[in-house]
Parts: sequence; structure tokens; C-alpha cells
Amino acid sequence: MPALLSPIPSTERPVIAGSGAVRSIAALALVLVLSACNTTTVTDSVTINPAEGSETNIASLSEVVEKNPNSPEAYNVRGTAYGSAGRNREALADFTKAIELNPRFYKAYANRALIHRALGDPAAAIDDYTRALRINSQYDEGYIGRGNVYRIAGKDKEAFRDFERAIQLGTTNPRAYHSRGLIFQKQNRHGQAIEDFSTAISLQPTAAEPYNSRGVSYLALGDKENAITDINHALQLNDRLAEAWSNQALFYEQNGDRKRAFKSYARAVALDSNLQIARDGMNRTRG
Repeated sequence: MPALLSPIPSTERPVIAGSGAVRSIAALALVLVLSACNTTTVTDSVTINPAEGSETNIASLSEVVEKNPNSPEAYNVRGTAYGSAGRNREALADFTKAIELNPRFYKAYANRALIHRALGDPAAAIDDYTRALRINSQYDEGYIGRGNVYRIAGKDKEAFRDFERAIQLGTTNPRAYHSRGLIFQKQNRHGQAIEDFSTAISLQPTAAEPYNSRGVSYLALGDKENAITDINHALQLNDRLAEAWSNQALFYEQNGDRKRAFKSYARAVALDSNLQIARDGMNRTRG
């Protein structure tokens, strides 16, 4: 059976009861997405930012580095620009240099952790986040970043502990609530998941992913009206969110509207050709 998809928010810069169709949707939602829990948190990856990563900006920052070769801050800022340009190896070198110049520069460790993630080295990312947190145990961003590495690796207990700590510290970063909500969702604790997604939305109402995630949990509880409202709103905010198109399609399919379901599945596949549940959905609703 197809599963509902609940992804996570956008990229970070370095620094179910009822009958009939309702019961079917509920059963599907209760099989919740291991794929959602393995999706890279976009907010935990390096954002490609053409302005920050432009050759002009990097050249200007390189002049600052040349004039201040012993400044860890200069290397950290240029490393961020390299990361924004997708030049991860150069970013890694700059963050490493910043750390050599100031071994207690916890934000440089966290920035380097993002690059390690982008380079496919989660163990190194966890190590750097842990180093940052040893230096500053009140650093909420470090807990959130490390928690999402744990979560994607399937280490929900460790991830949950990190998100809890960030929230206890009073973080206003919506990622902490959204990510904790995804763990609640995976555990079928949908009421708590909805509360966390709602908090994430209140902190960042323009982010599409928490709406999509909350829609999944509403579906799991059989609340079809709120579910489709949230999923549709997610698409209004970001019409390139493949998982939301797939969830919308599944909603239509379960309500007998195969034509609209096929169109939404097709949109999902056009955005993400590797989204197998959307491909399967197209095959089920074709013709």
C-alpha cells in the first residue's frame, strides 16, 4: 500500500479511524513513511544561494581573508559563501582553518557539520555537532542539527532527545518542532505531532513542509477536511513539493477521483522521478 509522505522544511545555511475510504486512508497513514524519516531535512542542508555564493562575493571575502589571515571569523564567513555556491570542499577547508585558529569556535564546527552532511559523512557531522555542544551546551542549533542527522539515520531515541533539549532551551527555530513532530508521527502519536507541526507553522507560517506533515497526521486521524486543507495550502506555498502532490493524489484516489489523482501523481513524478509511491499511484489511476 502506498504511504503518505511527510517531508521536512527547506534548506539551512551554514552559521486513522472510520469506515470505507476514511479507514483506508487511516491504515495508509499509520504505515507512515520510513521515507519521510530518511528524507534529508532541507533546512539541515547547505542552501545554494547565488548571491552569497557569487564569484564577486567570494572574491571580496577572499580579500578579507588575505588581509586578516589569522581571523577565524573571516574563514568562517567565506566558508559559508563557498557552501552557498555548492563548493563544499573549499567550504570544508575554510571551516577547518577557522577551527584551527580558534578551537572553541563552536559555530564553525556546526557549519562544518553541514558540509560533512552534504558530502555524505553523517558520522563526521555528528562528531562536529557534538564538539560544538561540548563548547556551548546551550547551543540550540547544534542540538537541532545533530538531532536531524540522528533522525535520518533512524536513531529516533537520540534524535528525540536532541530536539527536546533544543525546545527546553527555548528555541524559536521551527525545525525543532517540525522534526520532533515527525518522530511523534512515526510513532502514531498524531495528536502530539499535530501540536508540534502547528507550533512550527506559527514560528514560520510561510514554510510548506509543516502544513504537509500536519495534513498527513490529520489523515491518520480521519480528519479529511483539515487534511486536504493543509496539503493544498502546502502546495500554495511551494508548488514544487513533490511529497505534497503525492499526498494530494492519494487523497483524491481514496475518494474515488482517479482522474485528479493521476494528475497529482504525475506532478509529483515530474518533480521527483525517484518518488516510487507516486509512480505506483500513476499506474493504479491511469486510464
